[in-house]
Amino acid sequence: MNHLLLRPFTYMQTLVAELRMREEGQTMAEYAVVLAVITVAIILTLGVLSGAIQDAIQKVSDTLKSV
Repeated sequence: MNHLLLRPFTYMQTLVAELRMREEGQTMAEYAVVLAVITVAIILTLGVLSGAIQDAIQKVSDTLKSV
């Protein structure tokens, strides 16, 4: 009778141990943080360089009009 009672307990111990070893949730959260940091960096860079980007596009446009 004790053997039947220990089987679910042993199963639960194994399940909990496997869940502790899984890092998929952590990994996804880390990727999300990295993606957010990269996105903010790109937005800030585009904001700082917006004048230069606009000037470069205008020069290309003017060059194409003169051809």
